[in-house]
Amino acid sequence: MHRTNLSAVSEFILLGFSTFPHLQPVLFLLVLLMYLFTLLGNLLIVTTVWAERSLRTPMYLFLCALSASEVLYTFAIIPRMLADLLSARRPIAFLACASQMFFSFTFGFTHSFLLTVMGYDRYVAIGHPLRYHVLMSPRGCACLVAWSWAGGSVMGLVVTTAVFRLTFCGPNEVHHFACHVPPLLKLACGTNVPGVALGVGLVCITALLGCCLLILLSYASILASILRIPSAEGRHKAFSTCASHLTVVVVHYGFASVAYLKSKGPQSLEGDTLMGITYTVLTPFLSPIIFSLRNKELKSAMKRTFFPKF
Repeated sequence: MHRTNLSAVSEFILLGFSTFPHLQPVLFLLVLLMYLFTLLGNLLIVTTVWAERSLRTPMYLFLCALSASEVLYTFAIIPRMLADLLSARRPIAFLACASQMFFSFTFGFTHSFLLTVMGYDRYVAIGHPLRYHVLMSPRGCACLVAWSWAGGSVMGLVVTTAVFRLTFCGPNEVHHFACHVPPLLKLACGTNVPGVALGVGLVCITALLGCCLLILLSYASILASILRIPSAEGRHKAFSTCASHLTVVVVHYGFASVAYLKSKGPQSLEGDTLMGITYTVLTPFLSPIIFSLRNKELKSAMKRTFFPKF
């Protein structure tokens, strides 16, 4: 087969925050601290769940998988971002850029799929408590986690293959701190670029909106089940098991919608770069905090595991 899609560009230059040179030292320190806290928070969650036998339930096993996806997602982007914040020149090889896009999309969509699975888990626990252990058996939970990771991998492969089969004729300056789809599509040349942009956008939006719709349906059923509980204490207890997950869902989709669905004007390149911090750094930073502080059972288990004397 004649390979007409070979690129004339062998590397890209990630401009990142070069338009804000006075902010780079502050951004480096802030991103580094948030990244370390993200790693520590997710590590504490995983360690606590595996140390406490009482937490070896589907909800917390899904939480472990979610923490792993967040650690891997941030690892695919943030170390490179930190290095570029200290560097005057920010080249990234063509294959390295493709690899970063693949892994960031894989772990990002895996995170969305796992949030959907966790919503289904809460629906079964509250709406069908007597059948919970049958519907959420260990084998069933393992399959849901495996399908989430497989789905994320397929999304990463589809998006990355579609984008990097395009021809990049130059210039090679990416107006972002990572190999992000919209700024890369601006550098592509050829008559098929609009079709690829439309296809990638439809695939991503369909997957995310599908996850969001399933979560909304789960919580609509959960709300109906909670309203049928006769006592106020029982309703409060049932809702408290969903509070942390619902908060993370709102934060996740809230920041993503602001970043991706805002208007794309000609002066939006610098704004897109700054906005990218919200879903790349801030969302993973907030997630372990929300799960730790809003879940009394997990918070108590952490105290027993790491501070037994207190």
